[in-house]
Amino acid sequence: MPKRTKHIVVGVTGASGAIYARRLVDCLCEASVTVHCVVTPMGRRLFLDELDLSTLSDVSLLGRECDSLTFHPYRDVGAIIGSGSFRTDGMVICPCSSNSLAAVATGLADNLLDRAASVTLKERRRLVVVPREMPFSPIDLRNALRLTEAGAIICPAAPGFYMKPQRIDDLVDFVVGKIMDLLDVEHHLNTRWEKQLASGADRNTEHCA
Repeated sequence: MPKRTKHIVVGVTGASGAIYARRLVDCLCEASVTVHCVVTPMGRRLFLDELDLSTLSDVSLLGRECDSLTFHPYRDVGAIIGSGSFRTDGMVICPCSSNSLAAVATGLADNLLDRAASVTLKERRRLVVVPREMPFSPIDLRNALRLTEAGAIICPAAPGFYMKPQRIDDLVDFVVGKIMDLLDVEHHLNTRWEKQLASGADRNTEHCA
């Protein structure tokens, strides 16, 4: 029996960080993942403001065609990703605003993004939430804890610097690589600590010699 293609839901909200969403979708498509994308109204404004997009499509977002990418209407709670009977391999909300964090944490499901997240939790599938807003209020922290206790993973967009990033793209790739790991999707982004350990060991050896 042929291996089933992974299906990942990507939710995009209005928290600053459209560059993370675009890179994530791009990498998922490159990994031959079927991507179901739902964008909030403020998420669409985010793409307009930060990426200068006037429309949302595979070509406008990625600069190329991607047959495995589908955009679902935000208000269509009857779309396939809003049903638990539709099998997916997880969902990520990237970036996630405090408003969406609160909605998902309290079980609201009056739009497709929140509904898909609720379904992901109830079906015990992987839900990765990528908050970008800072600082967190006590309300945000309680909502993040509530989601963690429900089975979600809170993965703040906080890039590490041990890879010695030289460009903004390096910082973006660090966060996206972490998300890909949490979704169990193979990637070739330069995010692995092992390389830094090896190079550090080499330097220590040379120094001791």
